[in-house]
Amino acid sequence: MPSASSAASDSGRPAPSSLWRDADFRRLWMGQTASQLGEHAHLVILPLFAVVTLDASAGQLGALRAVGQAPILLLSLFAGAWVDRWRTRTTMVLTDVGRALVLGAAAVAGLFGVLGLPALTALAFAVGTLSVFFDVAYQASLVRLVERDRLVRGNSALEGSRSAAQIAGPALGGALVTLLSAPLATASNALFFALSFLSIRRIRRSESVPERAERPPRLWRRIQEGLRFVAGDTALRAVCLASAAFQFSFAAMMTVYLLFLPRELHLSGTVVGLVLAAAGPGALLGALLAARLPSRFGHGVVLVCAAVLGDGVFLCVPALRGSSAVTIPVLLAAGFVFGLGGQLVNVTVMAVRQAVTPAGMQGRAAATITFVGMGLTPLGSLLGGFLAQEWGLRTSLLVTAAGMMLSPAVMAVSPLARLGRELPAARDAPVSANDAPPGSHDAPPGSHDAPPSSRSST
Repeated sequence: MPSASSAASDSGRPAPSSLWRDADFRRLWMGQTASQLGEHAHLVILPLFAVVTLDASAGQLGALRAVGQAPILLLSLFAGAWVDRWRTRTTMVLTDVGRALVLGAAAVAGLFGVLGLPALTALAFAVGTLSVFFDVAYQASLVRLVERDRLVRGNSALEGSRSAAQIAGPALGGALVTLLSAPLATASNALFFALSFLSIRRIRRSESVPERAERPPRLWRRIQEGLRFVAGDTALRAVCLASAAFQFSFAAMMTVYLLFLPRELHLSGTVVGLVLAAAGPGALLGALLAARLPSRFGHGVVLVCAAVLGDGVFLCVPALRGSSAVTIPVLLAAGFVFGLGGQLVNVTVMAVRQAVTPAGMQGRAAATITFVGMGLTPLGSLLGGFLAQEWGLRTSLLVTAAGMMLSPAVMAVSPLARLGRELPAARDAPVSANDAPPGSHDAPPGSHDAPPSSRSST
């Protein structure tokens, strides 16, 4: 069945032929871009504030990052079931408002001198919780706005905007921590979430309101359906395993990396932000290439080769020593290559997952893969802090970077490596005897979906 965007607009006029002529898609894209910019700045501001200003230990930094990532493990499945039953637009605007208010409250607390590690930890958990819901919702929203044959282009556009946020966000976050006070650096993010709210709330395409008079056990039955669906598909199982291997190792590596850059290489907060931002240009190029390479060389070839390239580049970083004139260009190059490979994997995996997932299962499939793939990130962050404290920064960085190579290894021996130039066909949705009558769900005709990316789903 054609999607809402491919058949006709809500006004009855023919839908625009170009993806960029679709006003609702543009509003989603602009809102997601602003949200990602705020999120990427936030992810740099908090750790750098803890390390540079509060002199947090390796263990404390690992704990701070773990708490911020804990909502992925605790709430992803619930978020997926929620999104499949509610309007995605409503979920996105509420989470934008929530993040803006939380950051504003943190800024006030900082001005009164109470923005210490306990306050930062609470802030990280609150923002992480809201981000889980936003990420699942915007991905499910995409497939309700574009038709199946435009999923790769739609994902490429959204991932390209996220790549732009990766360029500006870390650099902005590092500069704000260095040049301004922590409260002002934290408050700056509220503006981006407010802009996201203003854009997304203007999406006009209607979503049917789902039936809400459900008994509490119904939520758990829907979560179980999502788990069974993902577990029953060999490609999606491989995505989960590859994602879990990558995210666990990457979380550990990043905890060590955020200590390695300022303490071992003696880089300032601004330079650290620029180094982290180097992944953005690479990811932007990767998003552009992802719209073409899979259809030319095959989805499986692109997945495996891009993962090997992007994950393997960090193996050279622990050997860096000497002057910043040498180390900084190498770090920038490593970040660029990592962003390029990671983004190729992100866009390709999202298109594959969206293609095999039926309309009514999109949110739950995205949340299930997020739960399995990113649920181990808090443990990875804790492990990174422990290794840095016990083994030293260079050794720990090498070990955790080597662990990231498990992800391409899993993909290489899985059905993902055998995917060809065409996207696989969609599977049938599981039938539940307790399902609500047709028309009571919030997925319009032709909807499909997607997960949190940035290698958040592989």
